[in-house]
Amino acid sequence: MKQGLSLRVSQHLALTPQLQQSIRLLQLSTLELSQEVEQMLDENPFLEQSMDEAPGEDFGLAQADTPVREEDRDTEAVLSSGLDYATEAPAENRNESESPLTGQADEHDWGGDGTHDVAPDDGEWGGDALPRNGATQGEDGEADATELARSQESLTSFLHRQALSLRLSEEDTAALRFLIESLNEDGYLEDSLEELAAGFAGDDPEAHEELVHRFTVALRLLQNLEPPGVGARNLGECLALQIRALPEDEVPPPLRRTALRMCRQSMDLLARRDLRRLANLCGDNEAGIKAALALITRLEPKPGRKFVDVERNVIVPDVIVVKSGRGANVRFRAQLNADVMPRLRVHDIYANALKQHRGGGREASDTAALQQRLQEARWFIKNIQQRFDTILRVSNAIVERQKNFFTHGALAMRPLVLREIADELGLHESTISRVTTAKYMATPFGTFELKYFFGSSLGTETGGNASSTAVRALIKQFVTAEDSKKPLSDSQLSEMLKEQGIECARRTVAKYREALRIAPTNLRKAL
Repeated sequence: MKQGLSLRVSQHLALTPQLQQSIRLLQLSTLELSQEVEQMLDENPFLEQSMDEAPGEDFGLAQADTPVREEDRDTEAVLSSGLDYATEAPAENRNESESPLTGQADEHDWGGDGTHDVAPDDGEWGGDALPRNGATQGEDGEADATELARSQESLTSFLHRQALSLRLSEEDTAALRFLIESLNEDGYLEDSLEELAAGFAGDDPEAHEELVHRFTVALRLLQNLEPPGVGARNLGECLALQIRALPEDEVPPPLRRTALRMCRQSMDLLARRDLRRLANLCGDNEAGIKAALALITRLEPKPGRKFVDVERNVIVPDVIVVKSGRGANVRFRAQLNADVMPRLRVHDIYANALKQHRGGGREASDTAALQQRLQEARWFIKNIQQRFDTILRVSNAIVERQKNFFTHGALAMRPLVLREIADELGLHESTISRVTTAKYMATPFGTFELKYFFGSSLGTETGGNASSTAVRALIKQFVTAEDSKKPLSDSQLSEMLKEQGIECARRTVAKYREALRIAPTNLRKAL
């Protein structure tokens, strides 16, 4: 074995911590970004959230590294220059580059050691991002969805309130309260009474038997409370409880008996509407089965549905599309939602104290660590600026490409792929993918994820292309207008699309129909 020296040249890509943080923030949703901001506020003493509106000024990424003038340095600790992000400044004034911000500032500008790129302006960012004032009604007088969610009564509290009117012993009251707390959000009791009793009785058989008896009595009481069907252990029992609760003058006894027999059968038979087999199992003719099935379809399979907290289902848009002009001069543009923009700034008192402090020895290492934390705060503010700037640029590009959608709806959607937006903005496709994931846009036709505006193309008879999103909207329109007694099959939908000049195979129609959560023909057919 011979030893020797050799020289080898290679290239590799190294991501700086600032670039890694920028990429990570870009792919976060609004909720995840809010959690990230809260965590950073807890960990970094140099970062603070301003609750007061600061004087705003137009800015963009191009202005982020503008050197601070000498006359402004003395007043920087007193006056915070608000960085009014994207709500006032036109998009063309912003830097078109997505790469990390470059440019260096003198170390006296930020109190660091001069080894990091910094932004000279530590003023409040997002000065116009005013929080909601707590009003419960909008301009149209309708209550805000989140306020309605907060005021909505939960299923457990509703049941507990009813239980207060029952005269029960302490043991039965405790058993009933325990069963109420054991319900899931749909109102079902997922655990058996034996399992619940085993958690208290342990290995004592007499105590276990006594608890099962108590829980059995409490379950009967629970199943007689409102809403009907609550406390059921499976879907069949839930439907049966609701059928028994129906008034006698509304449901004839023979129909009630047939419906109860059907609830004891496999739910798959009801889902498939297997009338012949259900008739054999229930001992009734197909006409009676149809009437009982029609009765069952009126029931609520999830009794606790209306009590579910809707606040977590409220989508807060990142971008809002606004309309300007009239007639032929109508224009649409995207603007950031001020409610989701965090208002952050560097803590002036701490930053100035660190700037004035100069120590040696052990204090020097401590000062260097604090300078690093100050730099991290500056990086974080700048990366959030860049995140919202990129979202706004991509959103405006989407609005420009899909402007017919904002006038005519989904049927006017045109084919669009990530590469088109990436080439137009000079970004990578992966960046566009991160921006369009879990980011939402409020439009005149509803709130949609940014990915909704991208779709593959289908060929037309004229040689053009049709968007898959427009095709799905057309399929939904066909199904909505169909005769419920003779629903359209996938083959018929394919033929109807061909009549519109769109080449779409039957299997593609089936895929789009399933994506729209439209049931197949046999389940859409009216009884």
